[in-house]
Amino acid sequence: MEVELKPGERIDDLQRDGLRIIQDPERFCFGMDAVLLSGFATAADPVKGIVVGNSMEGKRVLDMGTGTGILPILLSSKTKASELIGLEIQEDSAEMAKRSIDLNDLSPRVSIVCGDIKDASNIFGAASFDVITCNPPYMIGGHGLQNPDSPKAIARHEVMCTFEDIATQAEKLLKPSGRLFLVHRPFRLSEIMVTLTKHRLEPKRMQLVYPYIDKEPNMVLIEAVRGGKPRITVERPLIIYKAPGEYTQEVYDIYGY
Repeated sequence: MEVELKPGERIDDLQRDGLRIIQDPERFCFGMDAVLLSGFATAADPVKGIVVGNSMEGKRVLDMGTGTGILPILLSSKTKASELIGLEIQEDSAEMAKRSIDLNDLSPRVSIVCGDIKDASNIFGAASFDVITCNPPYMIGGHGLQNPDSPKAIARHEVMCTFEDIATQAEKLLKPSGRLFLVHRPFRLSEIMVTLTKHRLEPKRMQLVYPYIDKEPNMVLIEAVRGGKPRITVERPLIIYKAPGEYTQEVYDIYGY
Protein backbone atom coordinates (compact mmCIF):
# COMPACT_ATOMS: atom_id res chain seq x y z
CA MET A 1 0.00 0.00 0.00
CA GLU A 2 1.32 3.44 -0.89
CA VAL A 3 1.03 6.14 1.76
CA GLU A 4 1.34 9.92 1.82
CA LEU A 5 4.55 11.42 3.15
CA LYS A 6 4.61 14.57 5.24
CA PRO A 7 7.19 17.36 4.77
CA GLY A 8 10.66 16.20 5.85
CA GLU A 9 9.80 12.49 5.74
CA ARG A 10 11.48 9.86 3.61
CA ILE A 11 11.04 6.15 2.89
CA ASP A 12 14.04 3.93 3.65
CA ASP A 13 14.54 0.40 2.29
CA LEU A 14 15.25 -2.06 5.12
CA GLN A 15 16.92 -4.47 2.68
CA ARG A 16 14.86 -7.36 4.05
CA ASP A 17 11.86 -9.01 2.38
CA GLY A 18 10.99 -5.75 0.64
CA LEU A 19 10.25 -4.01 3.92
CA ARG A 20 10.38 -0.20 4.05
CA ILE A 21 10.02 2.37 6.79
CA ILE A 22 9.03 6.04 6.98
CA GLN A 23 11.47 8.26 8.85
CA ASP A 24 11.99 11.94 9.57
CA PRO A 25 15.63 12.88 10.30
CA GLU A 26 14.46 15.97 12.19
CA ARG A 27 12.57 13.78 14.64
CA PHE A 28 14.43 10.50 15.15
CA CYS A 29 15.73 7.72 12.94
CA PHE A 30 16.28 4.20 14.17
CA GLY A 31 19.87 3.14 14.84
CA MET A 32 21.93 0.00 14.83
CA ASP A 33 20.87 -0.77 18.40
CA ALA A 34 17.34 -1.59 17.22
CA VAL A 35 18.66 -3.87 14.47
CA LEU A 36 21.01 -5.66 16.89
CA LEU A 37 18.14 -6.13 19.33
CA SER A 38 16.03 -7.76 16.60
CA GLY A 39 18.92 -10.13 15.94
CA PHE A 40 19.51 -10.90 19.61
CA ALA A 41 15.82 -11.63 20.18
CA THR A 42 15.80 -14.12 17.31
CA ALA A 43 19.26 -15.67 17.68
CA ALA A 44 20.05 -19.29 18.45
CA ASP A 45 20.07 -20.17 22.14
CA PRO A 46 23.76 -20.87 22.90
CA VAL A 47 22.90 -23.59 25.45
CA LYS A 48 19.89 -25.33 23.91
CA GLY A 49 20.94 -24.73 20.32
CA ILE A 50 17.42 -23.79 19.23
CA VAL A 51 16.48 -20.70 17.26
CA VAL A 52 14.89 -18.39 19.81
CA GLY A 53 12.85 -16.53 17.20
CA ASN A 54 11.06 -19.71 16.16
CA SER A 55 9.74 -20.04 19.71
CA MET A 56 7.80 -16.81 19.07
CA GLU A 57 5.54 -18.75 16.73
CA GLY A 58 1.94 -18.01 17.64
CA LYS A 59 3.05 -15.62 20.41
CA ARG A 60 1.96 -12.09 21.25
CA VAL A 61 4.82 -9.57 21.26
CA LEU A 62 4.96 -5.99 22.56
CA ASP A 63 7.63 -3.41 21.72
CA MET A 64 7.66 -0.73 24.41
CA GLY A 65 8.64 2.72 23.15
CA THR A 66 8.53 1.64 19.52
CA GLY A 67 9.38 5.03 17.95
CA THR A 68 9.38 4.49 14.19
CA GLY A 69 8.03 0.96 14.62
CA ILE A 70 11.30 -0.56 13.43
CA LEU A 71 11.31 -3.54 15.82
CA PRO A 72 7.77 -4.81 15.10
CA ILE A 73 8.44 -4.39 11.39
CA LEU A 74 11.73 -6.34 11.51
CA LEU A 75 10.27 -9.02 13.79
CA SER A 76 7.37 -9.49 11.39
CA SER A 77 9.95 -10.86 8.97
CA LYS A 78 12.24 -12.63 11.44
CA THR A 79 9.61 -14.44 13.52
CA LYS A 80 6.30 -16.26 13.25
CA ALA A 81 4.73 -14.24 16.05
CA SER A 82 0.96 -14.08 15.68
CA GLU A 83 0.67 -10.47 16.83
CA LEU A 84 3.21 -7.65 17.14
CA ILE A 85 2.25 -4.40 18.87
CA GLY A 86 4.32 -1.23 19.16
CA LEU A 87 3.56 1.15 22.03
CA GLU A 88 4.62 4.78 21.53
CA ILE A 89 3.80 7.85 23.64
CA GLN A 90 4.52 10.51 21.00
CA GLU A 91 1.46 10.96 18.79
CA ASP A 92 3.41 12.10 15.71
CA SER A 93 5.83 9.17 15.95
CA ALA A 94 2.99 6.68 16.51
CA GLU A 95 1.10 8.05 13.51
CA MET A 96 4.21 7.79 11.34
CA ALA A 97 4.80 4.20 12.54
CA LYS A 98 1.20 3.34 11.66
CA ARG A 99 1.77 4.58 8.12
CA SER A 100 4.86 2.38 7.89
CA ILE A 101 2.70 -0.59 8.88
CA ASP A 102 0.28 0.33 6.09
CA LEU A 103 3.17 0.86 3.66
CA ASN A 104 4.25 -2.75 4.23
CA ASP A 105 0.70 -4.18 4.33
CA LEU A 106 1.40 -5.68 7.77
CA SER A 107 -1.97 -4.94 9.37
CA PRO A 108 -3.63 -6.55 11.31
CA ARG A 109 -0.70 -8.74 12.38
CA VAL A 110 1.32 -5.64 13.29
CA SER A 111 -0.25 -2.61 14.96
CA ILE A 112 0.76 0.59 16.76
CA VAL A 113 -0.85 1.93 19.93
CA CYS A 114 -0.31 5.49 21.12
CA GLY A 115 0.08 5.40 24.89
CA ASP A 116 2.33 5.79 27.92
CA ILE A 117 4.65 2.94 28.95
CA LYS A 118 3.83 3.73 32.58
CA ASP A 119 0.18 2.89 31.83
CA ALA A 120 0.86 -0.14 29.63
CA SER A 121 -0.60 -2.77 31.96
CA ASN A 122 -3.85 -0.82 32.11
CA ILE A 123 -3.92 -0.44 28.33
CA PHE A 124 -3.30 -4.12 27.54
CA GLY A 125 -4.05 -6.00 30.74
CA ALA A 126 -1.88 -8.05 33.08
CA ALA A 127 -0.02 -11.13 31.79
CA SER A 128 -1.09 -10.38 28.22
CA PHE A 129 2.23 -10.85 26.35
CA ASP A 130 4.63 -13.73 25.76
CA VAL A 131 7.52 -11.50 24.69
CA ILE A 132 8.46 -7.84 25.23
CA THR A 133 11.20 -5.96 23.43
CA CYS A 134 12.51 -2.57 24.46
CA ASN A 135 15.14 -0.12 23.20
CA PRO A 136 14.75 2.41 26.03
CA PRO A 137 16.20 5.88 26.55
CA TYR A 138 19.78 5.40 27.69
CA MET A 139 20.56 8.67 29.45
CA ILE A 140 19.34 9.44 32.97
CA GLY A 141 16.95 12.40 33.20
CA GLY A 142 16.87 15.53 31.08
CA HIS A 143 19.46 17.61 32.85
CA GLY A 144 21.22 20.06 30.54
CA LEU A 145 18.81 19.51 27.64
CA GLN A 146 17.81 22.69 25.87
CA ASN A 147 14.50 21.17 24.78
CA PRO A 148 13.55 18.10 26.85
CA ASP A 149 10.24 17.87 24.97
CA SER A 150 11.87 17.32 21.56
CA PRO A 151 11.38 13.89 19.94
CA LYS A 152 15.13 13.20 19.94
CA ALA A 153 15.44 14.10 23.63
CA ILE A 154 12.51 11.84 24.56
CA ALA A 155 14.08 8.96 22.60
CA ARG A 156 17.52 9.34 24.19
CA HIS A 157 16.86 10.60 27.73
CA GLU A 158 14.62 9.34 30.52
CA VAL A 159 12.24 12.26 30.12
CA MET A 160 8.95 10.36 29.77
CA CYS A 161 9.85 7.14 31.60
CA THR A 162 12.67 5.52 33.59
CA PHE A 163 14.12 2.03 33.44
CA GLU A 164 12.29 1.35 36.70
CA ASP A 165 9.02 2.16 34.90
CA ILE A 166 9.91 -0.25 32.09
CA ALA A 167 10.77 -3.11 34.47
CA THR A 168 7.63 -2.46 36.55
CA GLN A 169 5.39 -2.72 33.51
CA ALA A 170 7.25 -5.67 31.98
CA GLU A 171 6.71 -7.65 35.18
CA LYS A 172 2.97 -6.96 34.97
CA LEU A 173 2.59 -7.45 31.23
CA LEU A 174 4.54 -10.68 30.77
CA LYS A 175 2.99 -14.08 31.26
CA PRO A 176 4.84 -16.44 33.63
CA SER A 177 8.11 -17.45 31.90
CA GLY A 178 7.56 -14.66 29.38
CA ARG A 179 10.72 -13.03 28.05
CA LEU A 180 12.02 -9.47 27.94
CA PHE A 181 14.67 -8.50 25.39
CA LEU A 182 16.39 -5.14 25.72
CA VAL A 183 19.39 -3.14 24.57
CA HIS A 184 21.07 -0.59 26.82
CA ARG A 185 24.40 0.98 27.73
CA PRO A 186 27.05 -0.92 29.75
CA PHE A 187 27.64 1.98 32.15
CA ARG A 188 24.19 1.27 33.63
CA LEU A 189 24.59 -2.50 33.76
CA SER A 190 24.68 -2.80 37.56
CA GLU A 191 21.49 -0.76 37.92
CA ILE A 192 19.80 -2.72 35.13
CA MET A 193 20.51 -6.11 36.72
CA VAL A 194 19.37 -4.98 40.17
CA THR A 195 16.17 -3.49 38.77
CA LEU A 196 15.34 -6.55 36.68
CA THR A 197 15.77 -9.01 39.57
CA LYS A 198 13.78 -6.70 41.85
CA HIS A 199 10.86 -7.15 39.46
CA ARG A 200 11.27 -10.94 39.12
CA LEU A 201 12.77 -10.58 35.66
CA GLU A 202 15.72 -12.93 35.90
CA PRO A 203 18.60 -12.12 33.50
CA LYS A 204 19.28 -15.28 31.48
CA ARG A 205 21.43 -14.15 28.56
CA MET A 206 23.76 -11.20 27.96
CA GLN A 207 25.98 -10.02 25.12
CA LEU A 208 28.33 -7.03 25.08
CA VAL A 209 28.67 -5.10 21.82
CA TYR A 210 31.98 -3.50 20.84
CA PRO A 211 32.42 -0.95 18.02
CA TYR A 212 35.92 -2.38 17.33
CA ILE A 213 37.75 -5.33 18.85
CA ASP A 214 40.18 -3.03 20.69
CA LYS A 215 37.57 -0.57 22.02
CA GLU A 216 35.33 -0.59 25.08
CA PRO A 217 31.78 -1.97 24.70
CA ASN A 218 29.13 0.65 23.96
CA MET A 219 26.00 -1.53 24.07
CA VAL A 220 24.70 -4.50 26.03
CA LEU A 221 21.94 -6.91 24.96
CA ILE A 222 19.99 -8.70 27.69
CA GLU A 223 17.31 -11.39 27.82
CA ALA A 224 15.34 -11.77 31.06
CA VAL A 225 12.64 -14.28 31.98
CA ARG A 226 9.75 -13.49 34.27
CA GLY A 227 10.05 -15.81 37.26
CA GLY A 228 13.13 -17.53 35.85
CA LYS A 229 15.71 -19.31 37.99
CA PRO A 230 19.06 -17.58 38.60
CA ARG A 231 21.51 -18.52 35.86
CA ILE A 232 22.95 -16.30 33.16
CA THR A 233 24.80 -17.14 29.96
CA VAL A 234 27.28 -14.51 28.76
CA GLU A 235 27.66 -14.83 25.01
CA ARG A 236 30.85 -14.09 23.15
CA PRO A 237 31.29 -10.39 22.30
CA LEU A 238 29.71 -8.93 19.18
CA ILE A 239 32.14 -6.74 17.22
CA ILE A 240 30.56 -4.20 14.85
CA TYR A 241 33.44 -3.10 12.60
CA LYS A 242 36.52 -4.98 11.42
CA ALA A 243 37.76 -1.79 9.72
CA PRO A 244 36.36 1.75 9.43
CA GLY A 245 33.15 1.55 7.45
CA GLU A 246 33.33 -2.24 7.09
CA TYR A 247 31.03 -4.41 9.18
CA THR A 248 32.00 -7.81 10.53
CA GLN A 249 30.27 -10.84 9.02
CA GLU A 250 28.18 -11.23 12.20
CA VAL A 251 26.64 -7.80 11.68
CA TYR A 252 25.95 -8.53 8.00
CA ASP A 253 24.24 -11.74 9.12
CA ILE A 254 22.03 -9.82 11.55
CA TYR A 255 21.05 -7.36 8.84
CA GLY A 256 20.31 -10.30 6.57
CA TYR A 257 22.69 -9.33 3.76
